[in-house]
Amino acid sequence: MVWKIFTGNGAPNVHEAWRQIPSPPPWRERATAENRFVASPELLEAVNTALHLRRPLLLTGPPGSGKSMLAGVIAAELQLGQLLEWHVTSRSTLTDALYEYDALGRLHATQASGAAGGDEADAVQNFVTLGPLGTALASRDRPRAVLIDEIDKSDLDLPGDLLHVLELGEFDIPPLVRAAESSDGSPEIAPPYIVRGADRATYEVTGGVVRRTHLPVVVMTSNGERAFPPPFLRRCIRFEMPTPSESFLEEVVAAHLGSTTAQQQSIIHDFAARLIEGQNLALDQLLSLIYLVTGEAAPGTEARARVERILMEELSGR
Repeated sequence: MVWKIFTGNGAPNVHEAWRQIPSPPPWRERATAENRFVASPELLEAVNTALHLRRPLLLTGPPGSGKSMLAGVIAAELQLGQLLEWHVTSRSTLTDALYEYDALGRLHATQASGAAGGDEADAVQNFVTLGPLGTALASRDRPRAVLIDEIDKSDLDLPGDLLHVLELGEFDIPPLVRAAESSDGSPEIAPPYIVRGADRATYEVTGGVVRRTHLPVVVMTSNGERAFPPPFLRRCIRFEMPTPSESFLEEVVAAHLGSTTAQQQSIIHDFAARLIEGQNLALDQLLSLIYLVTGEAAPGTEARARVERILMEELSGR
């Protein structure tokens, strides 16, 4: 294996040159990374506290500290099915987490069928999709794990509204409620609607109301970009990801890349020193540097310095 897969001359250097592109590093493959996740004793206690109290776990820490990965590890170890993920932005609403209704798509289907509501193709449930949290609340056979990523990017009211729905344990899907009421005047005895979830499985919704059977396992992450109100914090189990120690970094590197060598330990030592100085760096940067500069296709001395500068830039957002 060679370092310079790409030379910049534009001409293929071998037949089927794409075969020179290596497989992704082990921590870039999600299933592999989850199997090798290293949790500190303090983080384990926080997770178990949240599980026993059935409260959401709020993880705060810089990007790349392993917050999002933890939700997948919990889902895999506890056999909670496919992880349901919701990546929050400043435009996210509570409805996004619960369901989506494609009103325009239904209008087009109704016009194409030539009949309002009489054709199975334009049935209202065909245009409703449960969101990640809605899917978890609709699950009948087991609790589901939900990752609500970067909750601090949401508007001010969204975190509290999310916890209110979790505690209430139910929510309405207005298009289905209206359809149930128009069918026989009684949503409670209307036949269940079959809708698709965020995991592409199907779920029954009776009378247009989703009522939970199991309380979901919820992991929320925050980059610490804003403070949350006390009522919200009171209803969460909070854990702040600490600055990793040198011994913890060695454990992480060993889990993903095997036992550490003297060269790797030197890189880890320098990385840990930069973290202690307060530099904003992610574990992925350390793994990437060690993987590249100590692997079988390691760059030469001059190229290594350039690679290190590329990989070790602080996550300053500039």
